[in-house]
Amino acid sequence: MELAEKMALLDVGLVRVVEQLGDITAPAMERFYHRYPDARASFERLSNGDMAQLEGSMVETALYCLMYWFDRPSEIEILFNQSVPHHHDTLDVMSAWYSGLIDTVVDVIIATIPPENDAEKAIWDELRAGLNAAIARCLSYSPMQREPA
Repeated sequence: MELAEKMALLDVGLVRVVEQLGDITAPAMERFYHRYPDARASFERLSNGDMAQLEGSMVETALYCLMYWFDRPSEIEILFNQSVPHHHDTLDVMSAWYSGLIDTVVDVIIATIPPENDAEKAIWDELRAGLNAAIARCLSYSPMQREPA
């Protein structure tokens, strides 16, 4: 599939999720905390009293990575290479939470796709796989201690 077609399907999904859910931060974070309950306490500690701002920023960053992965994968890999080790080493943010947040945001978006839209679902699955592979590569290049997923 050509880049233009992938981007068009990505845009359709993003427009639909906004039309159906509005801001996806709350449903994404609810799913995320269900999967990673230990993350909530860590993020509360790091939020400086503004958990909503931190959560919004995290979902916004995940969406940015999803929106630009096909067009600018090197930029997203650089973002991960700088962010994942720093957050792990300095802030005790588990690297598995990065993939978990990507997965959760994609799950929220895919849940709005009509069942017959296989091509659109395939794009989101491709995005998920690409970003998770980039996170894994970042970990393999980093001297940081890898923790179990």
